[in-house]
Amino acid sequence: MSKTAKIVLWAVLGVILIVILVSVLTSVLSGGETIDYSEVEQHVVAGEIDRIVVDDYNLICYKNGRVVYEATYGRTEFDATQLDQWAQEYKITYTYTDPNAGSYMSYLIPIIGIILMCVVFWLLIRQTQGGGSKAMSFAKTKARVNSNIRVRFSDVAGAEEEKTELAEVVEFLKSPRKFSDLGARIPRGILLVGPPGTGKTLFAKAVAGEANVPFFSISGSDFVEMFVGVGASRVRDLFDAAKKSQPCIVFIDEIDAVGRQRGTGLGGGHDEREQTLNQLLVQMDGFETNEGIIVMAATNRADILDPALLRPGRFDRQIHVNLPDVRGREAILKVHARNKPLAPDVNFKILSRMTSGFSGADLENLLNEAAILTARADKKMIGNKELFEGINKVLLGPQKKSRLVTESDKRITAYHESGHAIIAKLCKHCDPVQEVSIIARGMAAGYTMTRPDNDDNHMTKAKLTDLVCELLGGRVAEELVIKDVSTGASNDLQRVTEIARKMVTEWGMSDRVGLVTYQSDNPIFLGRDMEAHNTYSEETAGIIDEEVHKIIEAAHERAVKLLTENRKVLDNMARVLIERETIYTEEVDMLLGGSSVDEVYAYMDRFEKMEEENPFRRFTAADEVMKQAKAAAEAEQAKAEKAEAEQTKAEKAEAEEKTEKAPEGQGSEGEDEKKD
Repeated sequence: MSKTAKIVLWAVLGVILIVILVSVLTSVLSGGETIDYSEVEQHVVAGEIDRIVVDDYNLICYKNGRVVYEATYGRTEFDATQLDQWAQEYKITYTYTDPNAGSYMSYLIPIIGIILMCVVFWLLIRQTQGGGSKAMSFAKTKARVNSNIRVRFSDVAGAEEEKTELAEVVEFLKSPRKFSDLGARIPRGILLVGPPGTGKTLFAKAVAGEANVPFFSISGSDFVEMFVGVGASRVRDLFDAAKKSQPCIVFIDEIDAVGRQRGTGLGGGHDEREQTLNQLLVQMDGFETNEGIIVMAATNRADILDPALLRPGRFDRQIHVNLPDVRGREAILKVHARNKPLAPDVNFKILSRMTSGFSGADLENLLNEAAILTARADKKMIGNKELFEGINKVLLGPQKKSRLVTESDKRITAYHESGHAIIAKLCKHCDPVQEVSIIARGMAAGYTMTRPDNDDNHMTKAKLTDLVCELLGGRVAEELVIKDVSTGASNDLQRVTEIARKMVTEWGMSDRVGLVTYQSDNPIFLGRDMEAHNTYSEETAGIIDEEVHKIIEAAHERAVKLLTENRKVLDNMARVLIERETIYTEEVDMLLGGSSVDEVYAYMDRFEKMEEENPFRRFTAADEVMKQAKAAAEAEQAKAEKAEAEQTKAEKAEAEEKTEKAPEGQGSEGEDEKKD
């Protein structure tokens, strides 16, 4: 029964009880006075009454049609026998109506009231014992049990290695004897670690769906309650319920809420989370082993989990679910596009390359946003235009074209974004520029979108240095043109400082500091790191600050030089942005190649219709530019390698010639010695 139905039921029962109580009280208290029989009889004997009327507990005496006496009586205070006697002796007439004769309601209403009160009392007892709101069952587990999971491995894409690891668990749940006969022990616990949105919970559901076993799911925060001991009790109750359904899977989402390291100093030994964790450790691998129960958990903060939880015998296996690569993104897009009508020209390969760094949840959100945009435009099929806008919406937020922007702000934004774009194109190791816009999205007044040509996991020193220079390009453009600086570069400066400091303290990219790391890349865990202190001196800290400033200042000077040398390009690009608001790879290349503003306008007008039909034309054009640049770089590298090989060959031939001449000279000297 739903909560609303329960409220309505209790309200109806309350109204009925009130009506019954009022009726009962009215009938009980209806006799307000006590009739004095002798007084009435005196009037009758004196001949002052010739007619008596008794009706509804009221007694009225008349004489010649005039009321002589009037009173009320209770249920048993008056009856027709007395009236008969007076009528015979004193010749009076009377009318008597017994209120209790034939009135079954006078008996039925109290009976109904008693029955309803018994029903209400029974419902209250049932609620107290654990039904409905479970007022007395707060120590019971809150795990949700599902025995019919429909998710399969085919619904999870972009993580083939993770599927292989989890397939062993499915095989064990289906045929455990196959492993036990060989003396193998399946992992009792599997910890899924990875960034948010990578599909950790979906993997757990897929394992349960493939194995067709009961699936107990609970969040780590569901164990902890305001009452002491409730968490440990819920852990025991969870595993007791799982034992009755084994083989089964127990999935604990966000286990870091209850599995944090013990002894951190923020709570005593009787801390509720620690007691809950202790009970979880015992249930997973204590004196009582649960062979048919596989515990799966998910977290993105494995660094703060208790070591006892991660040892073999508990969470034996850790599976890292990383962000998908280009092939994984393509497979994920195909999975989420199964029930969506897509236009025939939609290319998942292009989409997957444009969404570098997206998680599975981001890709699902991308297709959902594209579907919403399609419905808003009253279209029947999701096209490239909606998908392209969906990518930008997920990355930067929706466009805010209706926002009123002053000419001064528009000019500052145009020069700021032009500075980013020009530096990105001129620096060899920066990612290619895909789009430059002064239309506000999210919190940004404008944006310069660069797209990596591949999914590199490593960042070189040269690439980081170019990235710092690119990030400072907007600020430098404001210094050169506006002759003032604005707050628009705040995020750029934060990123620049973070990159430069990591280059010095973590990545060993400073010659003066050397190959020493002075800072951990793990997030701070207050309970563990609150007493931590720097392991280096104040002098070293000063050197680190100097090196950070040195990197930033060098990048700043480089950006000033590049933009000063390309001041005409900067002015033209800002002018085009103010007029057209958004430009792409081709326009940026044309401006850097020396094209005039009018030539760029003509090019944009000529291809505007084509762009509406296929927004990914910009992407494919950028691909061509990248291919040409890559081919030129490869040709230059091949030429350099060929020259180096020829030089090496010449040096080797010269060395061999010297080696051949050396023995002849040595031989003649030996013969001269013999002759002597």
